[in-house]
Amino acid sequence: MKVLYSFLVLLLMTTAAQAQQPKQQRAEIKVPQATCEPCKQIIEQMAPKYVDGLIKINVIFKRGVVQVTWYPDRTNLEEIKTAIANAGFDADDVTANPDTYKKLPACCKKPEATPSPK
Repeated sequence: MKVLYSFLVLLLMTTAAQAQQPKQQRAEIKVPQATCEPCKQIIEQMAPKYVDGLIKINVIFKRGVVQVTWYPDRTNLEEIKTAIANAGFDADDVTANPDTYKKLPACCKKPEATPSPK
């Protein structure tokens, strides 16, 4: 009987602990400029400084995407995109901050349009 009682108490405590954990949301943001290690470092260091509730940020520069995980009761996807844009990168439909963009390393900038031959 003691074993059954102990098991039930343990089960109840585990269930209660899981119920208290806030839900997380995940998304993938297209960041076409994120194509190298410096881009990855800038985004992964800058975005968490400005977004409370951002749990995880992972830049996959080979695909030009940023995977994010956050607490929806503390932030939202638009705030995360804005933080990435403020770091100098286009993030889905949010355009990069032009002043910050100018300060990015050359490898993190968009290829300039080449003039057409005459």
